[in-house]
Amino acid sequence: MRTLLNIIWFIFSGLWLALGYWAAGIIACIFIVTIPWGIASFRIGNYALWPFGREVIETRPAGVATTLGNIIWLIVAGVWLAIGHVVTSIPLFISIIGIPLGWANIKLIPVSLMPLGKKIVDSDQLMPGYRGA
Repeated sequence: MRTLLNIIWFIFSGLWLALGYWAAGIIACIFIVTIPWGIASFRIGNYALWPFGREVIETRPAGVATTLGNIIWLIVAGVWLAIGHVVTSIPLFISIIGIPLGWANIKLIPVSLMPLGKKIVDSDQLMPGYRGA
């Protein structure tokens, strides 16, 4: 079932969202100081391309640098990427078959707003009963 959802997702949302994340990552990597945001953007872009069967978890308690980095990301790119998720989720929610895909879009909003200090893992690697961030 995951594979089928991922294929449908790829066609209707995943490719377009991943391109947005990758564009943000390229722009962030052009400026040497913002490479950590670029790496995070590429990581989330890959997750946005094929999300079913994977989860986002916290890597460690957020320090001051991670918090400041997330605030900068939120202002510069996070809001725009989150808007992209909302815009692509609306037509998915309108169609009955697209409701799970719309929920997947909404699920990506928190990591698009605050990507630093997060890790993407396969759902099979999680402990039983644990739900990611």
